[in-house]
Amino acid sequence: MTPFEQIKLHIKKATENLKLTDAETATLLKPDRVLEKTLSVETRKGKEELKAFRVQFNNARGPYKGGIRFHSAADLAEVEALAAAMAIKCAVVGIPFGGAKGGVTIDPKTYDRNEIEKIARAYVGAFFEHLGSDKDIPAPDVYTNPEIMAFMLDEYEQLAGHSEPGMITGKPLSLYGSKGRDSATATGGAIVLASYLKAVGKKDKQTVAVQGFGNAGGTVAKLLHNAGLCIVALSDSQGTLYRKDGLDPYAIDEAKQKGGAVTSLYCEGSVCDAEALAKDGAEVFPPEHVLSVPCDILVPAALDNVITKENASEVKAKIILELANNPVTPEADELLKKREVKVIPDVLGNAGGVTVSYFEWVQNRSGYYWDDAEVGSKLKEIMEDAFLNVYQYSLSKEIPLRAAAYEIGVDRIIEAMRLRGRV
Repeated sequence: MTPFEQIKLHIKKATENLKLTDAETATLLKPDRVLEKTLSVETRKGKEELKAFRVQFNNARGPYKGGIRFHSAADLAEVEALAAAMAIKCAVVGIPFGGAKGGVTIDPKTYDRNEIEKIARAYVGAFFEHLGSDKDIPAPDVYTNPEIMAFMLDEYEQLAGHSEPGMITGKPLSLYGSKGRDSATATGGAIVLASYLKAVGKKDKQTVAVQGFGNAGGTVAKLLHNAGLCIVALSDSQGTLYRKDGLDPYAIDEAKQKGGAVTSLYCEGSVCDAEALAKDGAEVFPPEHVLSVPCDILVPAALDNVITKENASEVKAKIILELANNPVTPEADELLKKREVKVIPDVLGNAGGVTVSYFEWVQNRSGYYWDDAEVGSKLKEIMEDAFLNVYQYSLSKEIPLRAAAYEIGVDRIIEAMRLRGRV
C-alpha cells in the first residue's frame, strides 16, 4: 500500500462515517492539481535534468500550504500523500489553508551550497505561476531549510517584481521568518501530549522513548524531559541508547554533536565502553530496538511506516505520539487498537509546525511581528483547542483519535466545499 493509498483509506473511512455522497468522496480524494516539471540545472556534473513535483490538494478552506523536500526517494506518490494529509491537518487545527507538498528527486548530500541554490531557484521558476501568498505557500521539509527558503523567496520576488515575504514560510528571521518556527513541531506535539495525559488523568511520571534525534525528536525529548517525564530511550540511524532510570537528552545531544550518534556518549563507532555502560545501567541496541523498549509513551519522530503489522506486537508503549508523518501503517493501527494502545495521530500530533507557519504568514501579511511569548501562547491555545475537539469527538463517537481527527478534518473541508458550490 503506497503512502497515498494509506491516507486515502483514512479519508474514505471518514467519508463513510460522515455519510458523504460518492461524488463528495471522489472530489475529496482527488488532488486539485498535480504538477510535474523537469528542472535543467548546471552543476559540476554538467547540465542535469531533475524531476520536480508540486501537488495542490484542495483549497476550499484557503491557499495551499505545504513543504518542499529535496530527497532521492521523493516521488509523486509520496508527495500526493503528504499533500492530502496536510489538507486534513490544517482543517483539524482550524487554520485557513488547504494542503500541498513539493519535492525534487535528488540526493542533496551530493550537491554543494551553490548547486542547491541553483536547484531552489529553478524550482521556483518552474512553478512560479502556481505559487504566492494567496495561492500556494511552500515551507521547509526534508533536507530543506531556512536558507533554501531565502533563495526561493528571492527568486520569486525577482520574477514577481515586488516584495512578497508571505509567499513562503520557514524563512530566516532576518527575512521575516517567525520566532518559534524551528521548535514548533516538537512544541506542538508536547502540548498535545500534555493535554492527553491531563485528560486521561495520568499524573505519575511517564517513561518515554523517542525514535529519531533530529530537530523534531531531539527537541521533543528535551521538552518532555523539562516537563518531568523520564526519557528512557533515544535513537537515530546509528543505534538506540536505553537506560531504564532515564537519560539526559541535553548530554546526549552534546555527545552526538561531537561523535555523530546518540550512542556517542558511550561509543566510538561500533566500539562501546562496556564498563561505563554497566556503571550507568545503560544499554546500546540497533536503531529499530527503540520501538520495542519498555516505556509508557513512544514518539516516532523520524520516518514513515516504521510501525507495521510485522512489529506492532513488539510495541510495549500504551501511548504513541506521531511526531513523524505517517509512522504507523493502517494494518498496525488495527493491531494496536485491539491491544488498547492509544495513538495520537500525526494530523494532530505534528501540526504545530504548520500552525507556526500560519503565524509567520499572518505576520508577513500584517507587517507586525510577535515575540516568543506571543507565538508560544497562540500555539498553546490552538493546539489545546484542537486536541480537545478531537478527544471529545472520539469519546462521543467511541472511535480512535485518528478516526476522530480525520472525521473532523473531512467535515470541515466538505462544509467549505459545499458553501462554495464545489460539490
